Amino acid sequence: MDVNLPAFLPLVLTLVLALIFRHTLLALGAGILAGAMVYTQLQPQQTLEYLLDIASRQLYRDGQWQSWHLDVLAAMVLLGVMTQLFARGGAVTAFGDWLYTRIRTRRQARLGVILLGWLVFIDGIFSCLAVGHVCQPLSERYQIRREQLAYFVDSNASPLCALLPFSSWGPYLIALLAGISFLPVSPLSAFVELGQMNFYAVLTIAVSLYVAWQGFGFGRELPQAPLSAAVSKGNPWLLLLPMLTLLVASVGLTLWSGANNAQAPGVMAWLAAADIGAAMRNAALLAVTVCLLMMRATGRSLRELLADLVHGTRSMGLAIGILLCTWMIGSVIKDLKIAGMLAHLAEIYLNPSLLVAGMFLLCALMAFATGSSWGTFAIMIPIGAEIASQVAPELLLPALSAVLAGSVFGDHCSPISDTSVLSATSSGCEPRAHVLTQLPFALTVAASSLVGFQMLNAGFGKLGSWSLAIISCIVLVGGLQWWMSRRAEG
Repeated sequence: MDVNLPAFLPLVLTLVLALIFRHTLLALGAGILAGAMVYTQLQPQQTLEYLLDIASRQLYRDGQWQSWHLDVLAAMVLLGVMTQLFARGGAVTAFGDWLYTRIRTRRQARLGVILLGWLVFIDGIFSCLAVGHVCQPLSERYQIRREQLAYFVDSNASPLCALLPFSSWGPYLIALLAGISFLPVSPLSAFVELGQMNFYAVLTIAVSLYVAWQGFGFGRELPQAPLSAAVSKGNPWLLLLPMLTLLVASVGLTLWSGANNAQAPGVMAWLAAADIGAAMRNAALLAVTVCLLMMRATGRSLRELLADLVHGTRSMGLAIGILLCTWMIGSVIKDLKIAGMLAHLAEIYLNPSLLVAGMFLLCALMAFATGSSWGTFAIMIPIGAEIASQVAPELLLPALSAVLAGSVFGDHCSPISDTSVLSATSSGCEPRAHVLTQLPFALTVAASSLVGFQMLNAGFGKLGSWSLAIISCIVLVGGLQWWMSRRAEG
């Protein structure tokens, strides 16, 4: 495969603009336009036609509606509406009053955000949307910075999904693993084995817990008003019942759709056949309906409820625009075959003694550049398996684990990743601010993970590799905490 260097220019432009300027839409738009011009070789008419084509095919393609994209957009709007209903209808205030007697500190509030992320494990995007929106009022009540909230949301979404076979990621990855004919174990066993060596995902979750406990890393803490002992008792059910509806319905509808579509019995077969997008949309619709009924029962007028619906829909406009542009630039990157060129270069130049660590870095670069962990999985799992089988067959599973970990790391840091964008927007902060404040933690964990993967490559085994990765992580996070604390004091 020939390497087309000009094809990388739109990607570099997008990343530079996204990191330098505050306007994510501007950066994405510039990258899309530049990519279209490169793809059509600077032909104005063809460039316009191409732009219209990639825009339309995000919603309608090959004679059918793109149900996944439409369902995600619908769920975003519905969750935005539910958030506004909570805020404007008094549910947030009532829930906050109830929490006064239970969550008394910011530490408890931070840990509560992470716990909710663990409960909403079914899908990474769904977790980013639901946890960010629901915990915004909690973060405001306890004066948690929005960038810190976005970090907790993002760090307990994709990394968790990459470890759980019963999340929406599990069936997708298992299907990719099943395509490797020389896999030494069953696809499900391989997935579990890869999770046991996924240093980045496990350490990211662990570090987020430590950061929540210590509360460092996002500048000086905002001043918090003392909690009043005379606060009213509060009614948690205006918020809890719609949230429980959302959680239970998302799991139940996912399993129901899978059971109806699956060709074989069992939860894994159901998850593989489930329509996650439709389940996400319907769960959000059911939760909004419950919320509307409860608000109406408290005396809120129909006119007020209609205003809440309009306000909630409008509040999601920027997030929807960014997400649509993220999908469009993903199409441009795919058409320019950037990921394939990166994989081709790795196959030529990758040193066998750096196979596992090299796979981690390569997939991190590819996922960062494309903003897609799933796209990197699809390309690099079969390619990584082929490379490992030729270079060092005994390192096949460690190399595949490095593919998973690197893909999650790159996606975690990318300013054009949908999970990065949704974590930020659902938490009420700018994507650029979220990426920049999350980056020190992600790089620290990545460096520790790199140590673990290199030890696997050197034959230290899982126990020895984990020991060194954990020690490295403790040292690096300790140093990062000291540096950030000194910086905050200064």
